[in-house]
Amino acid sequence: MTMLSFHLGPLAIPAAAALLGGALLAAHAAGWLAGRRHGVSVASHLNDLLLWGALAARLGFVAIWFEQYRAQPWSMLDLRDGGFSLWAGALGALALALWRGWAQPALRQPLTAALLAGGLVWASAQAWLAREEAQPLSGQTLRSLSGAPVTLPALAQGHPAVVNLWASWCPPCRREMPLLQAAQQNEPAIRFVFANQGEDKATVSQYLQAEGLRLEHVLLDPSGALGAEYGSAALPTTLFFNAQGRLAATHLGELSAATLASKLAALRDAPHSAKDTP
Repeated sequence: MTMLSFHLGPLAIPAAAALLGGALLAAHAAGWLAGRRHGVSVASHLNDLLLWGALAARLGFVAIWFEQYRAQPWSMLDLRDGGFSLWAGALGALALALWRGWAQPALRQPLTAALLAGGLVWASAQAWLAREEAQPLSGQTLRSLSGAPVTLPALAQGHPAVVNLWASWCPPCRREMPLLQAAQQNEPAIRFVFANQGEDKATVSQYLQAEGLRLEHVLLDPSGALGAEYGSAALPTTLFFNAQGRLAATHLGELSAATLASKLAALRDAPHSAKDTP
């Protein structure tokens, strides 16, 4: 089972953030071991690389999806949407590492060792997470607001699917609902499912009516079974499944227009199932 997040006391920690922290610790340890013989420290340089890489990753993502940020430019500064370009960040960090190594030759060996160790830990963690086939759409039977039994594969019917795990008491869930409603209306080839976690029919219906939301495929998951199945300890969690019904991407926390657009574009570009072939 994929673990998307876990609890550390009252905090829900994304697994990706924990892996990044482990890679950074490995880089610091390798850099310290390689540099201590010559009295060279790379700690501050590694921290600079992390910050520069994060900045480059954010700028790269904003550049790609600038149209989605144009209406609300201030949202470019909201890093909670998770909008980062991995390749832009890697290139930015590498460029700074090459510059530092060229300017300070004593840094080259320990900095190289640190980067190799951090990269190896990160790559190994990613390979470990990908060791098994991506999780399929859950076959658990949930209930619609009308009380009818429903399964996710039956709703998807061979189409890409977006499954949003939410609750009415969750502020970021509430904030992203209008965005998801618009996407559901504008993306008829993609199935959007809103699986409420832990609340009853009356609470969910009252919330939707009060907010004026007209959502299709609202399901009740009173025990939070979907969150447990997909290893998510945080709300909102959004799961993106390809046309073959396999988990293709995830997003923890509130979606922005840009992050949602990037995920949906990947689903549209993925190969379709036989059911979608003309």
